[in-house]
Amino acid sequence: MLVLLPPSEGKAPSGRGAPLKPESLSLPGLTEARQAVLDELVELCVGDEEKAREVLGLSEGLRGEIAKNTELRTAGARPAGEIYTGVLYDALGLASLDTAAKRRASRSLLVFSGLWGAVRVTDRIPSYRCSMGVKLPGLGALGAHWRAPMATVLPEAAGSGLVLDLRSSGYVAAWRPKGEVAGRTASVRVLHAPTRKVVSHFNKATKGRIVRSLMESGSVPSGPAELVEALRDLGHVVEAAPPGGTGEAWMLDVLVDEIH
Repeated sequence: MLVLLPPSEGKAPSGRGAPLKPESLSLPGLTEARQAVLDELVELCVGDEEKAREVLGLSEGLRGEIAKNTELRTAGARPAGEIYTGVLYDALGLASLDTAAKRRASRSLLVFSGLWGAVRVTDRIPSYRCSMGVKLPGLGALGAHWRAPMATVLPEAAGSGLVLDLRSSGYVAAWRPKGEVAGRTASVRVLHAPTRKVVSHFNKATKGRIVRSLMESGSVPSGPAELVEALRDLGHVVEAAPPGGTGEAWMLDVLVDEIH
């Protein structure tokens, strides 16, 4: 099972250990594309600070994020699962998983990123600021930049198993499962049951809990239909919509009564 996660806007500080080693990251087929984004992002941020703030879409209060990006090659790196914070990752609680669940998470979880393309939670990276919606001056829109390398690398990473897609819409631009892979992909929405509305904070927290429950249970559904049964067994209320045609993903709605 491959679980696709969005990153978090907020991130923990970089570590104090060894700096980034791009060649050590998972999915080596993305190395060249990563290097292109890294080079241009660092060049942008060491140059005109006001231009960098505009390109990255940062408010005045987040100007310090530019300085963080200038040090990407020298800052200490730490596991991506420690760098990404926020509602989803708090609910997932990687650090508090038992040993077996952590091992499953290291194999299954893939975090999408405007800078790295996608990384596993065990990959060591520095803290950074660069969303998938950014358009870098030389590379253009990052979603389009990642599309070609992802088209080769992600199907290989998915293998023959289930793909559970929990990404936010901006990160879907980098890779949309197609063909046979799409048929074993399940995208999840979290809805407030009484209103049938998506609530952002609630959505993220519930997705984090879903992933945690799957990692703790050791459940390995072979496809979307089996995932529906596994989630129901774990106490989630799920409505499933099988694909309307070939090359389309399943859509699962997870319904929750209380917003918390």
